[in-house]
Amino acid sequence: MKPITQENDRLGFVGVGYMGRPIARRLLEAGFKLTAYDRDRNMAEELTRYGGEVAQSISELSSSCTVVLSCLPSDQAVLDIYRGSDGVFAHARRGLRVIDLSTVYPETSQKLSTLGSEHGVEVLDVTISGSTPAAEKGLLTLFGGGNQESFDGAESIFRVISQKYFYLGPSGSGATMKLVVNTLLGIGMQAIAEAVALGEKAGLDRNRLLDVLSQTAVVAPAHAGKLQRARKSDYSPQFPIRLMNKDFRLILNLAAAVGARMPAAGAAFEINARQSDQGPEQDFSAVILQMEKQAHLGSGERRHT
Repeated sequence: MKPITQENDRLGFVGVGYMGRPIARRLLEAGFKLTAYDRDRNMAEELTRYGGEVAQSISELSSSCTVVLSCLPSDQAVLDIYRGSDGVFAHARRGLRVIDLSTVYPETSQKLSTLGSEHGVEVLDVTISGSTPAAEKGLLTLFGGGNQESFDGAESIFRVISQKYFYLGPSGSGATMKLVVNTLLGIGMQAIAEAVALGEKAGLDRNRLLDVLSQTAVVAPAHAGKLQRARKSDYSPQFPIRLMNKDFRLILNLAAAVGARMPAAGAAFEINARQSDQGPEQDFSAVILQMEKQAHLGSGERRHT
């Protein structure tokens, strides 16, 4: 299988939202020829300033590209883009390769791979760890599932968009690893939110607490920046809480399917879901607000009794 190159390949990119846009931009700036498609055409047209082209339809994109990447918000969105008479597979060029960057249930990745094989298309599930700033700087971590030769042949793309990339195994392995990683991401953020609420209730200055906590060894790099933003009450979405909420659902579904007990994940999901229903879109770190609110209500109840 020939390696993917800037000279010989044209990339198609479906879904240029929070993560897709900076990834597509980096690929264009690295010299790849790229055609974008998004249901919101304005999102795709933003890439024209970096040399990108815009497809009018999925069929146009699929028939004109040798590699299709997708970064979509749900399992259903992924399946809808690829299957059916208007989907990628129905209009695929001979030898098309697909790299799905979406966070989906492992079974969805396996289904996509099977559908691709029926059309002579090699499909990789290559999931992303990292937020929007990491995507902008090419500092993502990638987890790959599918054919290893196909994965190795896509290294020219991975080197542009990520700092580290790992091959995990057959189809669905990349999706599974992403859920394992996001288990720690989500539960870790919930643990931090509880610790912050505890410190505040015990009388610590909020800004000093957040600053010191962000510099301790027990806080992962992925969470440290969230504490600095929380000091400024900045919960604008880098990784939207609705997507963390979706990932918790996938994690708990997988746990039920394989018989893994995850009490901490279940509890964190409840708090995440509560904050996710709070109107304007926020970052997943906004669970800090939810725990601060609950701590405040708790003290009110004690005073009332």
